[in-house]
Amino acid sequence: MSIEWKIKPFEALTVTELYDILQLRSRIFVVEQNCVYLDIDGKDKLALHLFGIYEDKIIAHARLFKSGITFDNASIGRVVVDRDYRDRKWGHDLMQNAIAGILEHFGESQITIGAQLYLKKFYENHGFVQSSEMYLEDDIPHIEMIKS
Repeated sequence: MSIEWKIKPFEALTVTELYDILQLRSRIFVVEQNCVYLDIDGKDKLALHLFGIYEDKIIAHARLFKSGITFDNASIGRVVVDRDYRDRKWGHDLMQNAIAGILEHFGESQITIGAQLYLKKFYENHGFVQSSEMYLEDDIPHIEMIKS
């Protein structure tokens, strides 16, 4: 069985989809990474939500933004894959779909991300290059990266 990818604006998400997305993000970004921060930042309403469903469960998610919302360029954020499925390398599928979604829905090819530093090589594999010095966001080392 393969993963099914969907892209929806906030208003089109079902209550169950939204709940499952927020639960996944909370489980990974708050609990797994032991980081107390406000995940629900008001930007979900402005994003397209890309998510992957496997065996009726949302196991991957990313927010897609047109230029001017998070960065001057289009951007991808809250990139997450459920810990139980990371061995399948679906993070790469998630990024490929996110990059394609930005181009298809916004007509933009230049993308900026705020990446956790330890994932630098992962994002480089998708054409991103470091464009800032390291900075702390919620006590986690991050860098900005751009894909042209």
